Amino acid sequence: MLKHGILGLLNYREMSGYEIMTVFRDSLNFFWNAQTSQIYRELQNLKEYGWVTDTTIPQHGKPDKNVFSVTETGKSELKRWLSDNSIKPGKNPLLMRTFFRGELPPEENIQFFQSVKEYAINCLKEMEKPPVSADLYSKEIDDPVQAVYWGMTIEYGIMYMNMLRQWSEMCIGKLEKLPGNYPDNE
Repeated sequence: MLKHGILGLLNYREMSGYEIMTVFRDSLNFFWNAQTSQIYRELQNLKEYGWVTDTTIPQHGKPDKNVFSVTETGKSELKRWLSDNSIKPGKNPLLMRTFFRGELPPEENIQFFQSVKEYAINCLKEMEKPPVSADLYSKEIDDPVQAVYWGMTIEYGIMYMNMLRQWSEMCIGKLEKLPGNYPDNE
C-alpha cells in the first residue's frame, strides 16, 4: 500500500523523495508509518513499473535533487486501487500479542497496557497538529475538496486513539481484579 500512498501524493504534484517523506511524517504517520529507506526503495519500484518518472535537478553546493512525477499509467493504477471497495481483514500485531499475553504475569501485562495507553495519549497530542497540515496541503495543491478527505482520516485517527486509550484502561482494570493481583495489597 505504500506504493499507492506515494502515487496519491505524486498525483497532487511533483515531489522529491525528501518531500514525500516529510508529508508522510507530518500528515500520514498516524495511520501509515514509512521509513525513509522504504520510500526511496518504493520510488525505484514505481519507476520500474512505469508508474513514475524522475527528473534530476542540479543544485549548487549540495547533491542533485531527483523530482518524481506520476505517469498516466501511474494515475490509472491509483484510480484502479481507489476503486477497489473490498475490505480485507488486516493484521493487528497488538491483538495477536494480547491474545497470548496470558503466558506472562499480570504485573508485566499491566505495564504493557499502560504503555499502550500512553502511546494513544501521545498520539492524540500529536494529532492536534494534522488539521493544520491538511489546511496547508489543501492550499498548496489549490484543491480544498481534498482537505475534506484528509480531515476524515484525521477524525478516524482521533476516534481510534480514544478507543485504544479506553480499551487499554479496561484491560488494566480487568488485570488488576485478577486473584492475587491487588495493587492495594502491595
